[in-house]
Amino acid sequence: MPIDLAVVPVAGQGTRLLPSTKSQPKEMLPVGRKPVVQYVVEELARSGVRRLLFVTGAGKTSIENHFDINAELIAFLRETGKEELLEELDFERMGLEYFYTRQRKQLGLGHAVLCARPIVGNQSFVVALGDSIIGMNAQSAIVARMAEQFEKARAEAVIAFEEVPRDDVVQYGIAKPRAGARDVFELADIIEKPSVAEAPSNLAVAARYVFRPGIFDLLAETRPGKGGEIQLTDAIRTLIHKGGKVLGVRLAAGERRFDIGNFESYFRAFCEFALADPRYGPDLREYMRQLLR
Repeated sequence: MPIDLAVVPVAGQGTRLLPSTKSQPKEMLPVGRKPVVQYVVEELARSGVRRLLFVTGAGKTSIENHFDINAELIAFLRETGKEELLEELDFERMGLEYFYTRQRKQLGLGHAVLCARPIVGNQSFVVALGDSIIGMNAQSAIVARMAEQFEKARAEAVIAFEEVPRDDVVQYGIAKPRAGARDVFELADIIEKPSVAEAPSNLAVAARYVFRPGIFDLLAETRPGKGGEIQLTDAIRTLIHKGGKVLGVRLAAGERRFDIGNFESYFRAFCEFALADPRYGPDLREYMRQLLR
């Protein structure tokens, strides 16, 4: 059966982006002309996902509002002769179903995924982090490729990975391939934020996962780690050590991850997306050339 359900965790506080995130979710920050989370939803829709479960928290209602159909706004645009702007609302009519549940305490990504259990039930599902865009304008088929490998290999989980500079491995979950890091490989282990010396590779988790529902039992058994948080990586390690088949799929060329987690990465992502905009990019590029002279 095709996987058409995605869990999108969006409950994080976004403290590294304060004060921008004091009164709005980091997932709603604009990158180019769209908020981050809209790119995530559009990417998932292109990969066959039709049901999205957002795991939200305090101050996240603007995400729900964004994906509602706003009949009043549509009527206003028509009445004021601004019909050309209606195409900017095409995402409202993608034929997707949206569901929302709450992570009432900030207990980590693993706990956020566990909060989805009552709704997901016994289905296989995608996890897509709501603060990470894959590929320019989310033109990525990574989730579709992951789902294909998931079914083909009868895997318990499939995880997306990207190559990062060796010095950056301390910021990510890092893959230990079982027998070479091909485009698709089996994991012998996954290590959360290792030191440069301890890192078994430079392949970092890239914000997309596919799981069978058995991951929920492992998450429920996972003890809180640093900061009292339940780490998704710890549950995946347990799955591997219990003999579960876990595959890694590398991002293809052009499928770079844009992580909107701090101002440095956010500014870079905004600039790249704005410069690539077909309408505004050329003038912006010329303006930047003049500004940098």
